[in-house]
Amino acid sequence: MKTAVAAAAAAALVLPLTACGGGSSEGSGGTTLTVWVMGDAGPAFSELTAPFQEDTGITLQVDAIPWENVNDKLTTAVASGDGPDVVQVGLSPLPTFADAGALEDLTDLVGDYPELAPANFPDSVSPDALDPDGRMLTVPWVSDTRVLFTRTDVLAEAGVTAPPSTWEEMRSVAATLTERGAGNYGVYIPLWDNTLPVQYTWQAGGDVIGADGAVDFDTPEFREAVDHWLGFFADGSAPTASDWDQTQGFVSGATPMVVSGPYLAKAIREAAPELDGSWTVSTLPTEVTGTSLFAGSNLGVWKGSEHVDESLQLLSYLAEPDVQLDWFDRVNELPTQSDALTQLAAQGDDEVGVYVEQLGDARTVPMVPGWDLIANEMASALTAIATTGADRDTTLADFYAKAHEIASQY
Repeated sequence: MKTAVAAAAAAALVLPLTACGGGSSEGSGGTTLTVWVMGDAGPAFSELTAPFQEDTGITLQVDAIPWENVNDKLTTAVASGDGPDVVQVGLSPLPTFADAGALEDLTDLVGDYPELAPANFPDSVSPDALDPDGRMLTVPWVSDTRVLFTRTDVLAEAGVTAPPSTWEEMRSVAATLTERGAGNYGVYIPLWDNTLPVQYTWQAGGDVIGADGAVDFDTPEFREAVDHWLGFFADGSAPTASDWDQTQGFVSGATPMVVSGPYLAKAIREAAPELDGSWTVSTLPTEVTGTSLFAGSNLGVWKGSEHVDESLQLLSYLAEPDVQLDWFDRVNELPTQSDALTQLAAQGDDEVGVYVEQLGDARTVPMVPGWDLIANEMASALTAIATTGADRDTTLADFYAKAHEIASQY
């Protein structure tokens, strides 16, 4: 999973930079910028940026880094300082990546590029939100959020006429669906998802960051979130199998509700096009709030790049609303530019409208170095309680201590 790879990358990025310099060069036709994108987006990114290359004469060498290789690639680059000019950085490992000194500070450089003004992007990914010093180290690129996926046909057969909209309704509907018999559950909760308990904490009206800016899980709201999360396992509403396939579980109806991102919609359509009209997405059930996760990735300029201005030209191009909408059409990744999100919502697609609405009440994971390591410890602790019967209070106390230990290393 991407989250596991990101965590490994974050662990590696505690190394200090021993050298600097981007991977650009002067080709026969002008500047060549090396751009690292993650996953299999290389061909689509090259097509997206073809007009930019033609208009500016800047050549892009686009390297798509498979998710399973991100750790080794970033470890080597940070240790040597021999990185690209432009790099895609997931929001989750961003604080650790920045703490390693791998990114150029763009704060005083973006004035000549109006498309890069922080006001063009949602507050959740503004410089003030992403960096404790308010530096602009990266530019928002693509966004992602979590919504509730529901098999409306399965719920209707169980006498439920609409997706749940509150915590209480979610627990009640999940329990009702579980009564369908052996092998059937109400909801799927990925044991590897180290963001859902944090989202529940926000929804309970709390936070996992204290007033002093330090990680703090020892709060009534986090414990309320934990009990809500554990409750689905305690009453048998969620499967405990670690290898459960969320797409197949949803398609078969065994787990007709799941909190996930837009990528699940694509997987459902590919696996079961015949279910069109039998499922829907909705904003997350609320307690005090219905706050979700603002996920995605940003683009930064590698520290020491010899072509910072050309790199900023590329970032400015990618921040244009029309370009962001083009990217959505190509790969179904949501924009981060506010005007692009508004235009997308206005196109009349109900599903996309839910994503955009949920992004309006969404937050990034805590922007603190080592967050991925802390979050993985949290997931391991909660999984132990849910699946092995580990004592709740003792396990949580041990987790609080581990979280403090990890945070103190940065």
